[in-house]
Amino acid sequence: MLLKPNQMRLLIRVAETGKLQAAADAMGMSQPAASRMLSDLERTAGGPMFRRHPKGMELTEVGGIFVRRARAILAEFDALETEVTDVRDGRVGTVRVGSVTGPAAGTLVPALRNVRATAPNIEPTVEVGTSADLFRGLEEDRFDFILARPPADYDTRHFRLLPARSEVVTLVVHRGHPLLGRRGLGLADMADYEWIIQQRGNPIRSAVENAFHMAGIPIPGMITSSSSLLVMLALIENSTAIAPQSHEVAQLLIRSSLNVALEALDLRQQISVTPYFIIHHRDHEFSQAARKVMQEVMARL
Repeated sequence: MLLKPNQMRLLIRVAETGKLQAAADAMGMSQPAASRMLSDLERTAGGPMFRRHPKGMELTEVGGIFVRRARAILAEFDALETEVTDVRDGRVGTVRVGSVTGPAAGTLVPALRNVRATAPNIEPTVEVGTSADLFRGLEEDRFDFILARPPADYDTRHFRLLPARSEVVTLVVHRGHPLLGRRGLGLADMADYEWIIQQRGNPIRSAVENAFHMAGIPIPGMITSSSSLLVMLALIENSTAIAPQSHEVAQLLIRSSLNVALEALDLRQQISVTPYFIIHHRDHEFSQAARKVMQEVMARL
């Protein structure tokens, strides 16, 4: 037995009001049209849905069964419509993003917070890694898009690269470092201190080493290589070590409530890292939720 949504709504309205005219008015239809619809339903059911009496209409046992089921079915229809609308408008859905560290802290996280303010039910997955690992994940379809730098050995013709911006390096030290408070420091002022820096090939390390080379100053001799923020925090505490970080990450560490009190050195000359990009497959079809997040990321660049 197939019932149409309008037939089920009419049944419910008549049951609620006890009057066919009132139900017809609520449905925006004429009383004769409502009467015909109800008659058709009763023929289909094989018996009356309502008992007619001078004070109104009262559900029969069969009518009560129909009304109860109709309410359940219409509730499912409404839930389906709401869910489809939410997906279409990007208020729900999954978003998979990969990012190198700096943009993750300075751009991606604020973008996600802003999207979540209007779409609290989206489910984002964020992975932070090296550009090579992120590109591999993009090839394997683990990400909708990434914020990264294209590795030299990758053919980028299958990807779309949207220019983002360069990162600026900030030199982080423990509060109480002897160089804190001095304005316009040069690299020569820092060459004899211990450095905690990412492994060779990392963009920040390359930017720092290039800055030393361009200044004609030997690269510091005391270097501990690690990309782990936890290792950096443990080593820098109560020491005179210097730790290069992207500006966004440095500001997050300085503002945080960690027990390690950190500050940034004042440099005479800015050290910049090669630009990163917003990257996705040319043929990738975005969900509305993923498109909403990417648009918010782009608006912050």
